[in-house]
Amino acid sequence: MLKLLAVILFPVMTMFASDLPSKKYLNLANIKMMVAAAEEKAKELNVSVTICVVDESGNLLFLEKGETASLNTIQFAQKKARHAAFYGNPSKNGADTVKSGSVEAMSFPEFFPNQGGLPIKVDGQILGGISASGAKSEIDEQIAQAGIDALLKK
Repeated sequence: MLKLLAVILFPVMTMFASDLPSKKYLNLANIKMMVAAAEEKAKELNVSVTICVVDESGNLLFLEKGETASLNTIQFAQKKARHAAFYGNPSKNGADTVKSGSVEAMSFPEFFPNQGGLPIKVDGQILGGISASGAKSEIDEQIAQAGIDALLKK
């Protein structure tokens, strides 16, 4: 009787396992490729920045402070990347929200109103966030975008 139950349930159990969705994630090769492109863009623009990559939950995957970037960029880069990952939109949207008078947004978890962080999205799925900090905000965002562009061209 037990063998018969096992024979009946085994195909059902394996069927459910095969129906599980596959989840995309940032592996080390992807991160290195994105960072290399961001570093190249920073070099091209002649700026020293801190570059940060986080996963979709805001966990730190990569952080690199530029040689002459100020110490506060370490915190700023992480906050920008986390904002982008948490909210699925550029950290510039946070700055625009505050500028429009919605200062209550400052109390939201991981909210950071400063341009330079971008969500990493592949096939509509948020994989994390990438940011740069240390130059003008528009330049920081260009550097982060170079990293995303490299990933999407792959």
